Amino acid sequence: MESRLKILQNWRPPMTLHVASNPEHRANLTGSLWMMTAMVAFAFEDAFVKAVSAAHPVGQVLLVFGFGGAVLFAAVARIEKKRLLNPDVLSRAMGIRVVFEVVGRLFYVLALALTPLSSTTAILQAAPIIVVLGAAILFGEKVGWRRWTAIIIGLIGVLIILRPTADSFSALSLLAVIGTIGFAGRDLASRAAPVSLSTSILGFYGFVAIILAGISFSIWDGKAFTWLSMESLLYLLGAVLMGAFAYAALMKAMRIGDVSAVTPFRYTRLLFGIALGMILFGEEPDMMMIIGCVVVVLSGLFILWRGKTV
Repeated sequence: MESRLKILQNWRPPMTLHVASNPEHRANLTGSLWMMTAMVAFAFEDAFVKAVSAAHPVGQVLLVFGFGGAVLFAAVARIEKKRLLNPDVLSRAMGIRVVFEVVGRLFYVLALALTPLSSTTAILQAAPIIVVLGAAILFGEKVGWRRWTAIIIGLIGVLIILRPTADSFSALSLLAVIGTIGFAGRDLASRAAPVSLSTSILGFYGFVAIILAGISFSIWDGKAFTWLSMESLLYLLGAVLMGAFAYAALMKAMRIGDVSAVTPFRYTRLLFGIALGMILFGEEPDMMMIIGCVVVVLSGLFILWRGKTV
């Protein structure tokens, strides 16, 4: 009787032991959920930006969009009692982050304005392979062969969608490629940014970078700004709100889990982007695009299932 009582006293639920002994897996799961949430919001932001870019110069769109996001994050930082002029803002990682943000935003918005939303979103899905490679080289994150295999399969899915042959690949698609490289560099720099900088501070300077991109392109482009209609203002407001929320969710994802674990869930943006392209802009994906999407999503789900062992 005493031995049975002792066994009962020492017994613990198996799930509790599993969760407690795997905090890294739990962090990766949480980070993955934040990443998917960010991708939904980014897809809506893309749709709003594409809609307003059809009627106004890209430089103007970037300026208004960046100003709105900067004001929003500045207000959040003030509520949180965070200093916008924190000395860590001048760190090397933040400087690199701003440069990549300018490149990524400028070229991606140009791609949204000049190419279909679905194809632009599809090209952006090449970012995970760039980020994971950078994480392995710069941060020494361990990436097993199974995870590499799943990520490469996901990239193959993107290539199935694009079919980059001489006949079907548009030179304008290079705009999205350059934007993708910019975003990948931004995400890696965000990982290296000083931990003293909150999400609101990172968001503020991210949108300041968008303002810089707008000013630079406006000077180069030389197009006069046009009067914003109520419809355009609503589109821009929606882009700012979705973009700010997505930005905050993305920063949480990149800082909670391993970069190599949460980054592949950027692939979910592909589904949302294609769906919005069909609903809002009348784009019609063909069978090859659908097959590529399935490959991309299954690779991301496999990475989540395998966790750190991949």
